[in-house]
Amino acid sequence: MEMTNRSLHGDSKVDCVNCDGLINRNGGDSTEVSVPLSLPGKRITPIEGDNLYRLRDRKFLLEDKKRLCAWALATALLGILLMIIHAEMCPYIYQPGSSYAFIINCSISMSTGCLLILIIAFHYKDIRLFVIDHNQVDWRIAMTSHKLLVITLELLVCAVHPVGTYWDVGRLTPEAKAALEVNSSSSAPLCVSYHHGEALMDVELLLSVLMFLRLYLVHRAILLHSKVLLSASYRSIGSLNNINFTFRFVLKVLMNKYPARTLLVFILFFWLIVSWMLTLCERQTQEVTGHMDKALWLIAITFLTVGYGDVSPKTSCGKVVCLFTGVMGVACTAMLVAVVTKKLALNKGEKHVHFFMLDIQISKRIRHAAANVLRECWLLHRTNLTKCNSGEHRRHQRCLLEAIRIFRHLRLKQRKLRDYASEMVDLPKMQMIMCDLSANWNNSYRELEQRILSMEQKLDELSHCFQQTSELLSQALRHRNPEIR
Repeated sequence: MEMTNRSLHGDSKVDCVNCDGLINRNGGDSTEVSVPLSLPGKRITPIEGDNLYRLRDRKFLLEDKKRLCAWALATALLGILLMIIHAEMCPYIYQPGSSYAFIINCSISMSTGCLLILIIAFHYKDIRLFVIDHNQVDWRIAMTSHKLLVITLELLVCAVHPVGTYWDVGRLTPEAKAALEVNSSSSAPLCVSYHHGEALMDVELLLSVLMFLRLYLVHRAILLHSKVLLSASYRSIGSLNNINFTFRFVLKVLMNKYPARTLLVFILFFWLIVSWMLTLCERQTQEVTGHMDKALWLIAITFLTVGYGDVSPKTSCGKVVCLFTGVMGVACTAMLVAVVTKKLALNKGEKHVHFFMLDIQISKRIRHAAANVLRECWLLHRTNLTKCNSGEHRRHQRCLLEAIRIFRHLRLKQRKLRDYASEMVDLPKMQMIMCDLSANWNNSYRELEQRILSMEQKLDELSHCFQQTSELLSQALRHRNPEIR
């Protein structure tokens, strides 16, 4: 490993010792690390060197976490894909006693084992990162009850996978063979041995559906690979403002920058996944909802909360899936309404222009209303002077009252508009105003200080002049009256 900025030949032994220590701490890694100098020709202190080592180790651990999370997500998706292939091919291709189903289930189990190893390695790196961030504390401090619960739940979720094929599929009883012949025309949800009964099929169905819980790794991958977490400026500003960079914050950033794209991708993947889950639940009842096209239609109308009633689920699993789809549809509809409202809303400049033009128009209408009030007052006064009939007098009174009502209504409308416009005071504008006021106060304070200093100088000059005048007077008096001495 090369150590940069060497300037003193007398420090060569120390440099070699530091190089050896760095190699031992890095586990023999040959990555180049440049150690800066605090002053020209002088090495940094040991405390600063330890901080640099900690920053380097932290960077490596973050890269390892990102890589492990990507591999874990890929392994989880591979297991889900193998489960879907197994469920789709089983009723049509596999024969009773075939070993293909056993091979695919073994592949699913191997991917599950790899996934569990990757999850454990990820949390190991996370604990090491905690130790480095908290100045080399004991690793057992990081193992809180919440941390243990999270690790246990993740391992349980990732360990779920269908295992029905591991039962002896080659040794079937005559009753089981008769059940297979009866059900050969139907499409079973998974390849299981029918001599274990319907309970095993329900367990296999539940395990297959629960495998989609592995998709929780998507939010972790998005968080670790987001530009928000990788950007040093984001992290610096966030630490100053006590912002925790969680998936919720990253999701808010994505919804703020790409709202339509984010919602579209989520809705499409949710639609496809839940539709397939519905076909898996409804497949054993031989209903139309067991086909993908009908399931897509049912999930779509349930997601949009339309519910025509032409198709409905028959099994309890299908009803639960449709209920979950309806809840997610309401939530996505609310987010879609919020996004559309934000897109249709006027920005600050447009609002200022719009309210300025409305204020001008209302001011013109107020002037016209005031002119109408004056005109009706004059007409009423002229009617009183000419002593016309009472009908014309009442008509002018009604017109005057109507003109006054319109004038008051417009004044109230203008007041409300200006109150609403005053609430839209821009924060940067207020900050600029306060900065200008502060600058003016500072200038006034400096001018006041200069004036006080000039007054002090003038007072000093006046005192000096008085002193000189008193001395001259005393000298003049002494020359005139020598006896004073």
